[in-house]
Amino acid sequence: MQYRRVGRSGLTVSRLALGTMNFGGTVDSYEAQDQLTTFLDAGGTLVDTAPIYGDGACEELLGTLISKNGVRDRLVLAGKAGFVRRGGQTVRDGSRGNLLDQLDLSLRQLGTDHLDLWQIHTPDPDVPIEETLGALEHAVRTGRVRYVGISNYTGWQTAIAQTWLAGRADTIPLVSTQVEYSLVNRDPEDEVVPAAAHLGMGLLAWSPLGRGVLSGKYRAGIPGDSRAATPGWDAFVGEYLTPGKAGVVEALARASEGLGVTIAHVALAWLLERPQVSAAIVGARTTSQLQENLAAEDVELPAEIHQALDDVSEAAG
Repeated sequence: MQYRRVGRSGLTVSRLALGTMNFGGTVDSYEAQDQLTTFLDAGGTLVDTAPIYGDGACEELLGTLISKNGVRDRLVLAGKAGFVRRGGQTVRDGSRGNLLDQLDLSLRQLGTDHLDLWQIHTPDPDVPIEETLGALEHAVRTGRVRYVGISNYTGWQTAIAQTWLAGRADTIPLVSTQVEYSLVNRDPEDEVVPAAAHLGMGLLAWSPLGRGVLSGKYRAGIPGDSRAATPGWDAFVGEYLTPGKAGVVEALARASEGLGVTIAHVALAWLLERPQVSAAIVGARTTSQLQENLAAEDVELPAEIHQALDDVSEAAG
């Protein structure tokens, strides 16, 4: 596994991060144990989590595994707060009270006295940004968090957030921004990537395989056991099941055949070479899927293939 600094900070992480969104849900305790062991054996360090994951069961499961295996000192735990379940619905809540309550819950469930990175999961337009960012500042000052970041912020929101924190007495910087980024979603390159570069922030990419589309699993149709065939997830995946995006997948397929690797390997290798990307977050339903994704570390794309993928994905929009 290769490692990178997150932006201009001193925080070092593995280029591939373990996503735990399915822990406690479609990934049970036995599978989660296998995935954590596989990730650590590959040299992985960065684990991405949130109290909302697994309908609230993720972090308790993850904490149990961390304690059982005695591996807290080998992990960079990256948590989030800002989404909460209320009345059967997932809602945003960027209030200071909710954010700090979620942080305390995460610490209890994960069995640790601090998070290595704590991120605001989403901007909340109904709460003053100063209140939301003040929770990050307080968390660092009280020792419960080492570094702070944001997630799903636009470029201008990123600049405002970093400027506000930098102007405070403690000058606690945002070290990272987490956004969806892949060959079928290059929107971050318009604003977020340039903002992160200017502000010295690293980028953590979620859904680096385009919600599963860039694995190639949908080339011949929609498998019955896939997300695209699951109510509630079908529209989420379906956004990328278009003729233009299919062209990107076919370009990946041609590159993968020439290089002798999988389609997913090529997609991840492309992303890991993009400016400002500190890590790509890979989640999996099975250990075999995770193993395949982690093997992307061994792939280095020739410049001409990288450029060809750039051209095809830009044309797809």
